Amino acid sequence: MLTVNSYLDSLKKLHPEQVLVIEDEVNPASFEVTAILQKLENAGKYPLVYFTRPLNLKGEVSRFPVATNVFAARERCAVAMGVDINQCELPLSLEYARREARLLPPQEIPASGAPVKEVVKTGDEADLREFPIVRHHEMDAGTYIDMTPIMRDPETGKYNVAFLRNMYKGPRKLGLHMSPRHNWEIVRRNDAEGRNTPVVIVVSHHPSFYLAALNIAPFETDDYEAIGSIMGKPMRLTASETWGKNFMVPADADILIEGEVLANVKEVEAPFGEFTGYYGPQRYRWVIDVKAITHRKNAIYQDIFVGHRDNWILGAIPKEGTIYNRIKAIVPTVKAVHLPNSGCGRFNCYISLDKKTEGDSKQAALIALGECDFLKNVIVVDADIDAFNEEQVMWSVATRVQADEDIDILKKIKGNTLDPSLKGEILTAKMIIDATRPIDRPYAARVNVPQEAVNAVNPKYLAK
Repeated sequence: MLTVNSYLDSLKKLHPEQVLVIEDEVNPASFEVTAILQKLENAGKYPLVYFTRPLNLKGEVSRFPVATNVFAARERCAVAMGVDINQCELPLSLEYARREARLLPPQEIPASGAPVKEVVKTGDEADLREFPIVRHHEMDAGTYIDMTPIMRDPETGKYNVAFLRNMYKGPRKLGLHMSPRHNWEIVRRNDAEGRNTPVVIVVSHHPSFYLAALNIAPFETDDYEAIGSIMGKPMRLTASETWGKNFMVPADADILIEGEVLANVKEVEAPFGEFTGYYGPQRYRWVIDVKAITHRKNAIYQDIFVGHRDNWILGAIPKEGTIYNRIKAIVPTVKAVHLPNSGCGRFNCYISLDKKTEGDSKQAALIALGECDFLKNVIVVDADIDAFNEEQVMWSVATRVQADEDIDILKKIKGNTLDPSLKGEILTAKMIIDATRPIDRPYAARVNVPQEAVNAVNPKYLAK
């Protein structure tokens, strides 16, 4: 069974150097968790950090240890997906793309067999203060649960999972921020009819669940089926405490919060340090009324170090896989897609392909922009360039681009509301850089040392 504890056991066995256990008492609400993460980052270190004695919002040592910075290294994401990244010939995102190509229908199990139902609290017993909720950055308006709310479309019955921030407002009250995307549309449809929107926040689950949750499948796709395909086994679902079988929930999660987004009710929310590395502004946003909390007896509380590698890599890998699949359907010679940390794992996209006809590169770039509204800048390079090596990508821009011919600017396109460079609410400009060599005229050849000479080098020279 895929659990948070099983993942930690695997990681400690395969990469023990990537786990830092802190047994001292820490207060997540007073920046003591993120201060440690920042100190490590300043030293160029990005381990998964496991806090055994965090305080909850009551000021007591919580029964829930905290695991954070889980996704700050691609090797750890590979472990989550059961892949040995050192022996895998393909980038991890291409393994993601392979798995995404099929859907796995979920399996329904009774509550008696669901680990997440080992502890059930409803009504006033469902107290958010029992959790070690983290305050991340200095200007944040409070502590935030920054994991994945699940909603169900009232028209199709399909489930949608997305990373959305949830601001603590009281023992049974959360604030919710959404950009105009799938969950936003579900709430909009319910608001129009004056209905509250059922929501279940998956506070903790096996890391492969969260990698799978960030797929960019079409709105009509049931995310439970898509998530099962990435995790490699069907999702096990059980009836919720609040709505029964009308809303099925992940049976193997560590912690779930059930609640309702109140119809046509909005309150002040934020500022909050976002994935961009900037604070998202204060706005009127939705409110969640908490109905129930369920969890495993040995549950681990998870948090994302938003605005840092933990956030960026987690967001990048799924998008790389999905965009690769969409491009390959039209431009089959695509080799790789990379969303680098330099673009927050969202805004910049590097595509490598084996160009066979002029126009392939811009076609691939347009597909990427159409698939993911986060993207702002797409650079397309030839197959001899490693899309995961930013130095090579920039070398290609420097030596294969003439700005007046190879750069296109697209104006007034939907962007992301958290982009601090937006001049309006949602519209942005997007750029395509074609950094591929022309194939309709001769072009200078790259320098190289004969491979047979390289192969003949004595290995002793590499020993130090």
